[in-house]
Amino acid sequence: MGNSLFKLTSLNLNGIRSAASKGVEDWLARERADCICVQEIKAQAADVTGRFDELCGMKGHFHFAQKKGYSGVAVYSRHEPSDVIAGWDRGEFDAEGRYLELRFDTPSRKLSIISAYFPSGSSGEERQQAKFRFLAGFDPHLARLKKDREFILCGDINIAHRQEDLKNWRSNQKNSGFLPEERDWMSRLLSDTGLVDVYRQLKPQATDDCYTWWSNRGQAWAKNVGWRLDYHLATPSLAGLARAEHIYKQERFSDHAPITIGYDFAL
Repeated sequence: MGNSLFKLTSLNLNGIRSAASKGVEDWLARERADCICVQEIKAQAADVTGRFDELCGMKGHFHFAQKKGYSGVAVYSRHEPSDVIAGWDRGEFDAEGRYLELRFDTPSRKLSIISAYFPSGSSGEERQQAKFRFLAGFDPHLARLKKDREFILCGDINIAHRQEDLKNWRSNQKNSGFLPEERDWMSRLLSDTGLVDVYRQLKPQATDDCYTWWSNRGQAWAKNVGWRLDYHLATPSLAGLARAEHIYKQERFSDHAPITIGYDFAL
């Protein structure tokens, strides 16, 4: 990507300490992103202080889960935000540390970068119902936000939207992450709410190359039996400034791959 582009990365770390032990900091130093949204940091403030406050010259901002070793999101940025918003529902999901919004407002614009970690329903029906509650409340939140400001939401959405977004779509139609209700929610977000799936805008026909998550079971990674679960979702004006994308698969820092998109704007 050209140096003139604003490079924005999203990565589910599956534990910030684990990802650090696998070399994520060296990669970030080479990548030179302007901002990285991370999910599932699995850490508390005491774990971060003095070790992960900054990464490769980027200052970290955090939303921790109340439960230790669980969830949590962060945004690392080379630019100082005008405001930091942790959480969106003041209840069930804020307690799980799933939403962090950095605002970079100026007199002439309102702009946010968001890191979000959607619940997974794969562990059972109770968590699937929690996921449905999250989706039901989150769509109106994003619709209200869109009326007030431009934003890019980066995150582990835990939904593969289209058949092209996972290897074995036929056998996964009754599994969390590819349920009809989840896919319909995603379709409504893109059509009715009017957000843009930025990767799909740039790579509308990609199949095997689009995956960002692989199960640790079997040989999913070796056989590229993957899912596209990590997204950049943007308001149309910002999505229109997307110029290049890259899913980094040469090294593995977690069970997810980082996705970077270059935008033609500056903070």
